[in-house]
Amino acid sequence: MSIDYRLIGQKIQTKRKTLHKTQENMAESISVTVGYISQIERGITKVNLETLSQIAETLDCDLMDFLGGTTVKASSYLAGDLGNNFSKLSTTNKKALLEISEVLLKNQQS
Repeated sequence: MSIDYRLIGQKIQTKRKTLHKTQENMAESISVTVGYISQIERGITKVNLETLSQIAETLDCDLMDFLGGTTVKASSYLAGDLGNNFSKLSTTNKKALLEISEVLLKNQQS
């Protein structure tokens, strides 16, 4: 299983905005930088439980508000990322990726 840190970050950002708090307010409350809060909210940084607990306390909510529904099976997590990247490709690159995936599938079956 894998943890979707982007989803955790989105939940934090939504809760923060609902309370009309800025990243600066939150960063100051838990003694971290604004950049660190930004990275957590974008899912770039894997937030540890201690920091997540401080964020929950600052936003007056339960830690589980951020953790609920954030675990995913690795295969579905990767499929989501692959689909996301695929949608951003040009038509030419999509065709190339399709051909590559067909070769990989054939090699896998051998």
